[in-house]
Amino acid sequence: MKINLVEKSAKNSSDIEIVLVKTLDGLKDSEILEILDFKAKDESCVLLAESKKIYVGFEENDYDSIAIAIATAIKKFQTTKFKSAKIKLCEVLENNLKALVEGALLGEYKFTHYKSEKENKKIELNLIVKEKTPELEKVLKESKIISKAVNKTRTMVNTAPADFYPSVMAEVAQELAKDANISCEVYGEKYLEKNKMMAMHSVGRASIHESKLIHLSYKPKNATKKIVLVGKGLTYDSGGLSLKPSDSMVGMKMDKSGGCAVLSTLWAIAKLGLPFEVHGIVGAVENMIGGNAYKPDDILKAKNGKTIEVRNTDAEGRLVLADCLCFAQDEIKDIDYIFDYATLTGACVVGVGQYTTGIMGNNEILKRNAVLSALKSGEYATTLDFNRYLKKAIKSEVADICNVANTRYGGAITAGMFLDNFIYDENKEKWIHFDIAGPAYVESVWGYNPHGGSGAGVRMTIKFLQNLID
Repeated sequence: MKINLVEKSAKNSSDIEIVLVKTLDGLKDSEILEILDFKAKDESCVLLAESKKIYVGFEENDYDSIAIAIATAIKKFQTTKFKSAKIKLCEVLENNLKALVEGALLGEYKFTHYKSEKENKKIELNLIVKEKTPELEKVLKESKIISKAVNKTRTMVNTAPADFYPSVMAEVAQELAKDANISCEVYGEKYLEKNKMMAMHSVGRASIHESKLIHLSYKPKNATKKIVLVGKGLTYDSGGLSLKPSDSMVGMKMDKSGGCAVLSTLWAIAKLGLPFEVHGIVGAVENMIGGNAYKPDDILKAKNGKTIEVRNTDAEGRLVLADCLCFAQDEIKDIDYIFDYATLTGACVVGVGQYTTGIMGNNEILKRNAVLSALKSGEYATTLDFNRYLKKAIKSEVADICNVANTRYGGAITAGMFLDNFIYDENKEKWIHFDIAGPAYVESVWGYNPHGGSGAGVRMTIKFLQNLID
């Protein structure tokens, strides 16, 4: 979709008009809208073909309500043969231009790669403003980049595992790096062995696809802070020898969502020109079964020397992240923030629902700032607190730590506390764990998010970094 800012005084010949409605009072078509039982509510939408207008309701003057409204209108627009639409922006919509642009671009997204018949309809959206100010132009530009990054993540997540395995993920990372003019290093299994990253190495060793450690680096001049983003890149997770039930394997292409979010976020950060040095570390691995698979009862040694008792090979993401977190801290010094992203636990989905990210760590203020950034960006998030009693649940009698807890309760938190064992003392207060297991992949449309990958993590991370500038 092409989105333009058009001044009110300029000529415009759009095919149809989209009208966002908070109240029916004073509307020219209010009588017919009432007959059609249209209400100014979220996701309420009607097309008046003869009038060439799409009316869509919204309830609040906030990001979510406006983004959902425009996404709903765009979906209705896509069902017509019209090619261009206009929206006359009032003060409320101008103040929420970010929501309007991102809602339109995110709502338009469809994953049709595997469809035998594809629609290649190109549409245009003209936003009519009183005056094109530099501020509005900046918001439009930034929102386009952010939306593109989210949609890139969605496409990667939705791609079938036969077409998206570790070496492909590495190739995509190199392509994104080239496009954004940032550096990219890719390491294979020999590197993992040499550098004693045996937790990550063990997870992927039964796959025919070699595991890859990906390191993206964005280093602008005069960077004011140094940030590290670490992503779980399980391109497919069968559960390993602790094999998942067949129904639970469906959709496990989504287990790479954290790594995909990190790749796209690095691309967006570079495109936005944010004044921070940012590194992206992704462990791209496929967890499969075979004669060489790692086993329950194995004792693995991570990069920092800690030993891990394996009691369930389906708790593999935390093993990959453990070594990636150690790699990041060993290779990158003087870090200001270190964030990791993972579809880590079903327990998080049970606890907070499928639309919300669980945020964990040791720094209460940092966690709450992350939640606030998520909410302002259009994502849902909440904190899950560590506690001394759950810490005991991951104690091992034969190793330093166990990869699963001895209790069925608090699984998201115990997974986060497992990762805390691989955060060095000097970085304890700088680290946040984002469990995106719920929102990263949902098999139904929600708001401006499609069936499948949502791109969770991208917008809230960029918003957090932008807040550091403010």
